[in-house]
Amino acid sequence: MKRAGLVPWLLLALSCLPSAALAQALPDLAVARIGDQEVSISLQVLLVMTFITLAPSVLLGMTAFTRIIIVLALLRQALGTGQTPTNQILLGLALFLTFLVMMPVLDASWQAGIAPYLDGSLPPREALEAALAPIRGFMFAQVRERDLLTFAQLAGSTGYASPDEVPLHVLASAFLTSELRTAFEIGFLLFIPFVIIDLVVASVLMSLGMMMMSPMLVSAPFKILLFVLVDGWVLVVGSLAGSFALP
Repeated sequence: MKRAGLVPWLLLALSCLPSAALAQALPDLAVARIGDQEVSISLQVLLVMTFITLAPSVLLGMTAFTRIIIVLALLRQALGTGQTPTNQILLGLALFLTFLVMMPVLDASWQAGIAPYLDGSLPPREALEAALAPIRGFMFAQVRERDLLTFAQLAGSTGYASPDEVPLHVLASAFLTSELRTAFEIGFLLFIPFVIIDLVVASVLMSLGMMMMSPMLVSAPFKILLFVLVDGWVLVVGSLAGSFALP
């Protein structure tokens, strides 16, 4: 998973900063005092640390992770199993599935921008644009035109002549909104069979006069049995992976 690492991306992004800004020493920021001496940290180091902290969230918001983790969370809620599978298991499954879906895009990004930058054949800014091109193509393949127009208007633009003119922040915002809508649409379809089981169990219990027994407690084994019999995990994971349109 070397190619999917964050280190080349961080080096490439930091190297694209203006050289004058890097050369100029930023003022130190006092964070504590020990006796008569102040403990300070360079503001430049603080900004780099903040960027490294936020980079994983930004990158996950531009990949398939959002749709996958929301669908898996809604599936767990539909099954009514509480915290089973645990959050760690769902996050692990979502991350592995994200790498599976995004690997062709990451490979194209590596070959187009990061590898030439590390070899010294491309300057940092051109390498960053080339590395982002496959990711932009992936986001354009998922985004809805209505969402893109909405965020373009919020950014103060009346439209763009070509996809290359769409700013990254507009595209990323529209992509994330489209992914949220798609994830909830898939979650709604997953809820339907389990809601039907809950309604049938509740009707049977009411007809038997067992109104004090919780329908959720009785229907939970039947929902798990149905999910296992149809090999639900393979169906959900396969459908999720196939729901993404690759450029």
